[in-house]
Amino acid sequence: MISVTRLDGNIYWINPHMIESMEKTPDLTITFLSGKKVVVKDSPEELIQRIVDYRRRLGISAQEI
Repeated sequence: MISVTRLDGNIYWINPHMIESMEKTPDLTITFLSGKKVVVKDSPEELIQRIVDYRRRLGISAQEI
């Protein structure tokens, strides 16, 4: 799980394996495979880095993604 910050400032934990897409409009909207959407304050670059770090902790290399 990785943390994201919702617009109200609350921390929210998400499963990065369930992310289908991210769209910056200007806030970042994360769309999950289920169709659910979450709008967060975090930048796409921050989120991508958290996902990369998370996958490294799991032992998944970039070539396997």
